Amino acid sequence: MTEINSPDTDTDTVVGYFDTLSNWGRWGEDDRLGTLNLITPDKRREAAALIQEGISLSLSRDIDPQDADPLHTGIAVVQRFMQIGEVSHYVGKDGSRFDSITDYVGIAAHGSNTHLDGLAHYSWDGRMYNGYVVDDDVSSIQGSKKLSVSDAHQGIVSRGVLLDIPALHDVPWLEPGHPITIAELDEAEQRQGVTVGSGDVVLVHTGHVARTLQHGVERDPGLGLAKEPGLHASCLPWLRERDIAALGSDAIQDVQPSGFPDLSLLRPIHTVGLVALGLWLIDNVELRQLVETCRTRNRYEFFFAMLPWRLKGVTSSATNPVAIL
Repeated sequence: MTEINSPDTDTDTVVGYFDTLSNWGRWGEDDRLGTLNLITPDKRREAAALIQEGISLSLSRDIDPQDADPLHTGIAVVQRFMQIGEVSHYVGKDGSRFDSITDYVGIAAHGSNTHLDGLAHYSWDGRMYNGYVVDDDVSSIQGSKKLSVSDAHQGIVSRGVLLDIPALHDVPWLEPGHPITIAELDEAEQRQGVTVGSGDVVLVHTGHVARTLQHGVERDPGLGLAKEPGLHASCLPWLRERDIAALGSDAIQDVQPSGFPDLSLLRPIHTVGLVALGLWLIDNVELRQLVETCRTRNRYEFFFAMLPWRLKGVTSSATNPVAIL
């Protein structure tokens, strides 16, 4: 793997983040919401006040059974089975003037589709967020008994902030494997005239979706993983300091390769973020229309709303977040 770490973000430092950045117990021993606790009623009212034009933009990619893995993640599966003639099947074609069509849809939770990562998605040394034990709380039959995307059933409704990183470099997209640094996050804030604060949903634009759809995927020769731009592990203290409620990107948050030879740190933003911070992640967000709209208006904050499925015991939910300006 390419070494991209500075001396203060070596393996020991990042592993130490599980302790130094931990939110375990911050909201109680039984807490299952993690950073969603930071979205207060006042925060929602603040977000609602950002609606000025009433423009609503979907931030989700299409889920297409005919093209289930356009980003070449290797794990996206979408199945659709149609049953045509539900009524006539039971009563006969002469029994009713109307008929219905039903279907079954199966989706691999983590893949090319826009999806929310719940807090049971990753573990470290056998423990998930807030100390819940994997062996005690997760089974193939019952799923995750203590942590689930259904815990976010009140919705993730807050102030959204877009950080446009390609604009800093005057490029349409970041190159695969580009590690985003704290300096770039700070520069994006300054350039755009916004400041990320407690309870915000931060969306980091990398251009990965646009580049992949146009040029295909580029793979790291070592592990064979898709090379993607994303946050470097050194950004984790920034995420904790700003106390954001959720982090989204048009990639998977983590730069790939991560720059760490230890496979345990293959995706440190995911691992430390989910397990230690209790930070909810939104992968493969569709940002192209939002980026164009924000650039045209020179406005990078908006009302953000996402309503995950109330699926019990699962680690992810396909979702259609919206930004309203």
